[in-house]
Amino acid sequence: MSSDQQQAEIPPLTEGIAPGTATDPPVGSEAAATVTVDGTEVALDAGSTLLDALDRIETDDYVPALCHYGRQEIGPRSECRTCMVDTEEYGIVPACSFPARDGMTVRTAAREAAEARDVNLDLVLSDHNLRCTTCGKNGRCELQDASIENEVEEPRYGVLDDRDEYEPLDDSSPFIQIDRNKCILCNRCVESCNDVQVEGVLRIEGTGKDTRIGFQNGAETMDESTCVSCGHCVTVCPTGALVEKGIEDATTIPLPGFTQKNSIGKTYEHSTQAKAPMTPKKQDEQTETVDSESRTTDSETVDVDVWDDASGGGEWP
Repeated sequence: MSSDQQQAEIPPLTEGIAPGTATDPPVGSEAAATVTVDGTEVALDAGSTLLDALDRIETDDYVPALCHYGRQEIGPRSECRTCMVDTEEYGIVPACSFPARDGMTVRTAAREAAEARDVNLDLVLSDHNLRCTTCGKNGRCELQDASIENEVEEPRYGVLDDRDEYEPLDDSSPFIQIDRNKCILCNRCVESCNDVQVEGVLRIEGTGKDTRIGFQNGAETMDESTCVSCGHCVTVCPTGALVEKGIEDATTIPLPGFTQKNSIGKTYEHSTQAKAPMTPKKQDEQTETVDSESRTTDSETVDVDVWDDASGGGEWP
């Protein structure tokens, strides 16, 4: 076999890899299907999931899908498991990532499915700061909507406030505010940043209870990252974890002596230094410029010291 033939048969390394994140596996059906949801038949195209069927009708029970975005090829990842439904053929399954297969029967109000959704929703709430009145997404938060629809009054596993494990509020960027205490690790922002915008700024880092949204360049704050401030991560975020600056307090309810910042504690403040949206290339160029200026300054300082020593402190010629 010639070298040209070998090269032609070898796929590019990026063919099956989305930049920055693990590629979501295909989850839709391989062929068109008709499924029955709560007694109603729904005809679906190839590539559909059970969640597509639920979206087409008025279901018996409300089925949230907090980690599912449904547009721009973001997800599904089956992270939150709040969309569990009962099927005659396969038992309890996540609707967002289970392929719709011809002849399936789905029940949203089945006791086991409803209990699974409630438990998983409470688990999400247990790792969330429920200070809704001081949140910039108050009234337009998908987690808040799901909790209201499910009539959650007291999450069975407590809430983040009970454990006093607040992360600092990242208010360093002039464009985007990050409150990781409200993050549900749905991964929407990471996928939008890496797979849609292809900026490669955000990542999931850590394990277990220390899992968090971080930055691929290892920065601690948004201002120090390579963020270009496109705002796509804010658009897809289902909670108040990512909020556009300028409207972060637009829907908060003012209470005397109680604000979003002082309810958390430490805050990474903006340096007040003007900074345009920065691409990785611009950041590299800025670093090179600073290094160059530093080297020049060091060289001039040495020259001055030598002249002063040689002349006994005379004026520079």
